Amino acid sequence: MRQLMCFICALGNFVIGFGQETNLFISPQKTTSLIFPYPIRHVDRGTKDVLVQSVKEADNILLVKAASQNFPKTNLSVVTEDGSVYALAVAYGEPFSWVYYFSPQVKMPVSAYANSILDNPKTVIGIRDASWDMIARLIGIYIKDDVIFYQLQFINQSSIDYGINFLRFYIRDKKRAKRTALQEAELKLLYTAGNLKEVKANSQNTVVVALDKFTIPDAKYLAIEIGEKNGGRNLLLKVNNRRIVKAIILPDLK
Repeated sequence: MRQLMCFICALGNFVIGFGQETNLFISPQKTTSLIFPYPIRHVDRGTKDVLVQSVKEADNILLVKAASQNFPKTNLSVVTEDGSVYALAVAYGEPFSWVYYFSPQVKMPVSAYANSILDNPKTVIGIRDASWDMIARLIGIYIKDDVIFYQLQFINQSSIDYGINFLRFYIRDKKRAKRTALQEAELKLLYTAGNLKEVKANSQNTVVVALDKFTIPDAKYLAIEIGEKNGGRNLLLKVNNRRIVKAIILPDLK
């Protein structure tokens, strides 16, 4: 009976959803399966000592194992389709279980905050670009905990639909010396809300993009690039740190 009770307790540990931070032990010889309540959108490893592989047949499952032995403690972050971020502390050791189920997070996900500000009135002025009757504007910057939200407005004043090929965020140098390559770091998007596929002729779209919180050194700026699919109306917005640090704090959603 005592052995049966121990088995039940262990079983409960691996089927009950974890909180936002979880300790995970991995080794090179065994693969651990992480099962999330929603499809996985993004995975970030602290170091290359952690090997991860998605499952084509099930986009909510992540396979994890160690690339080497006795590696220093690191971390693993997983962003799911609903905008939730699951943070795991990863260490070398014998896995407690080979399958872990994660329950939906109780706190409001990033997606809820992104969608809640889609229709907010403009709070930022002066950051815009235009090309052949296509206009892009940054109209709001918001922050909640460790996530920053950029509210963008696309206005198509032409009679031709504007297909969006890409939307990218970079940290770039303000100046560079001649014969020196451009230094830039692309930022990974956590979540996007709104229509990011197309801006119909004579219409407008509003999009909210969520990224990890960051600030920018004085010698750099945030570049937001929008590219047209099968077209040349590419747009560029430049945002300095003075604008970012004035981000509006979002209240808790209920």
